[in-house]
Amino acid sequence: MTQGADPKLLDALSRASSLELFQLQTIIERMLADPKRIIALRINMHLGQTVRFLDWRDGQMRSGKVVEMRDTQVVLHETATRREWKLPYAAIEPPAPGAAPARPEPAEPPAVPLPQRGDFRCGEKVAFEDRYLNTQVGTITRINQRTATIDTGNGHTWRVGFPLLRHVVDI
Repeated sequence: MTQGADPKLLDALSRASSLELFQLQTIIERMLADPKRIIALRINMHLGQTVRFLDWRDGQMRSGKVVEMRDTQVVLHETATRREWKLPYAAIEPPAPGAAPARPEPAEPPAVPLPQRGDFRCGEKVAFEDRYLNTQVGTITRINQRTATIDTGNGHTWRVGFPLLRHVVDI
């Protein structure tokens, strides 16, 4: 817990009486709860931002994303362990002055819809991969409820599900 603390400060605190430590604790708690300090931190924070914070259990700095900002606490989702933390704003490392705000991660592009029965007609040329991952090209001879019957022209016919088919354009 004393990681990174000044050794002279630790020595001075170890020589202080319990009453002096209690007085110091009260003063520090009042200073940390000062709304001016909280506002100064909150100005540069936004939901989804990745910040560093102090783990009070071992004194290590960790990183997490801001999930919620309350009056006196911030709720973070730790990146490494996926654990949720409710911490006072004082436990958050303020962003460096003049640092560009972290951009939110780009959302994944929407998935391309899979082909369905209505996308195909008899007589169309299509391609698909067989079970050995060889590309087969053929013509649709029949449309069934869930599959299409494909004639590859070499004496073989295949029944293939619509999501596995793709259109072939003749040039």
